[in-house]
Amino acid sequence: MTEPLVAPGPPLAPARLARFSRQLMLPGFGELAQRRLQAARVLVVGAGGLGSAVVPALAGSGVGTIGIADFDTVELSNLPRQQSHGVADLGRPKVDSLAETVAANDPECRVVRHRERLTAANLRGILDDYDLIVDGSDNFPTRYLTNDAAHLAGKPLVWGAILRFHGQLGVAWRGQGPGYRDLFPVPPAPGEVPSCELGGVLPTLCLMVGALMANEVVKLVTGVGDPLLGRVLSLDALTSRTREIPYSAIADAEEITDLIDYEVFCGLESAASRETGADATAPASHGDPAPISAAELLRRVRAAEPVRLLDVREPSEAALLRIDGSTLLPLGELLAGAEPPAGEGPIVVYCEVGMRSQRAARELARRGYAGVASLDGGIQRLAGVAAELVVR
Repeated sequence: MTEPLVAPGPPLAPARLARFSRQLMLPGFGELAQRRLQAARVLVVGAGGLGSAVVPALAGSGVGTIGIADFDTVELSNLPRQQSHGVADLGRPKVDSLAETVAANDPECRVVRHRERLTAANLRGILDDYDLIVDGSDNFPTRYLTNDAAHLAGKPLVWGAILRFHGQLGVAWRGQGPGYRDLFPVPPAPGEVPSCELGGVLPTLCLMVGALMANEVVKLVTGVGDPLLGRVLSLDALTSRTREIPYSAIADAEEITDLIDYEVFCGLESAASRETGADATAPASHGDPAPISAAELLRRVRAAEPVRLLDVREPSEAALLRIDGSTLLPLGELLAGAEPPAGEGPIVVYCEVGMRSQRAARELARRGYAGVASLDGGIQRLAGVAAELVVR
């Protein structure tokens, strides 16, 4: 148990007492805890799978001020797992859609919209106006950024992560327990951990982990219960089992003294490209071309978009299982100088599980082929997503 993070605000009006009557009667909670929530200012990073679950839960709990930081817009593929957005919100900024969801439930909850990409240059100034930060982002640069900014500000960070059927969450707070860097001192290599777009995510997992993250905020603000300090909660949605992983601060860890360039730190952009002003969204000529998910390939095929499918496995493998309409060019022949046949559309390279195709895609990009992509997870993943595209 920790001391309450936020001092209580003024007494609640009769309407607020009625609204929160079911939680006011909780043992050890009462009006004082509710007044702390009313006075709390929480910054939520991300309005996607986790953020769209966390924000309504915080508003429903009575948090008085919620900041939402996100620069993305609502897409059709978001709706199954981001249920605070609807069909009418397609194309709209997520911060606007999520703010309206809150307003429909509790117009007295103040929502501050930060429709911008968080960086080392702006996060510290934004965080000055909040008591704690919740990180529901989907990328490692932002996770390290939020950890370091919270550490420097001496404010708690509640973080969560989801992928496929698994979720994790924890709390970092300088002086109270270890931080995110103590758990993950070094970021994974680019492409080592797939994004939700490539790896997939169970929609209900977003709600489960988001609710648990909001629960940590309530505990920190009110001082009720034991927050996840020095503990990571791991959740397996398929077995409905949870596991607690204890960890401690790294004694000789390098002190965090300032915010850095987190894209470079995570290996997503070279320092040289920064210095020369290269487009951060363009793949480096000798780097890894952007992968393509099985779901995105299925969408392109069904939309009749031109695409050239290149199988870099061996003939014996292709004889057992192949993607309909693909051309066989074994990796060994490709690396020896063979070229793929001419055709329309960008090339999508595939193999069994996605390892050889990455190497082939790099080689084709080196030769100057534009728009090359490696099928993430290979034909095995595609067979699980779109069996009708696979010929046996």
